[in-house]
Amino acid sequence: MADFLSSLKIAASGLTAQSARMRVIAENIANADSAARSPNEDPYRRRVPTFEAVMDQELGGTGVRLGPVALDQSDFSSRYEPGHPAADENGYVRYPNVNSLIETMDMREAQRTYEANLNVVTVTRQMLGRTIDILRG
Repeated sequence: MADFLSSLKIAASGLTAQSARMRVIAENIANADSAARSPNEDPYRRRVPTFEAVMDQELGGTGVRLGPVALDQSDFSSRYEPGHPAADENGYVRYPNVNSLIETMDMREAQRTYEANLNVVTVTRQMLGRTIDILRG
């Protein structure tokens, strides 16, 4: 019985972590084209989710949780837009260091990992139900 509960708790931690990861990715995608308000401001900087292993002594298993969200230190992109309020003296506007293709791939990976953890929960529940049926019989 403890193995079933351990499996459920570990998978649930994965569901929670991937859900938080998807929120960070969605924030990146939402801000991909947002420029700074002035030439002296930095635009939105891409956030990178990290994970931490969490040992659960009671269940004897290791789960996962979202760790600190790091800032991607790669360079901002710039576009020539001389009429923009955030344009520098040369007419270039800095835009976030968010690559929509990378974010889309990260989102797809997070969704698949979420689904895998959800499948663990479903299968564990089914096995637990069958075990209870066997014990009743």
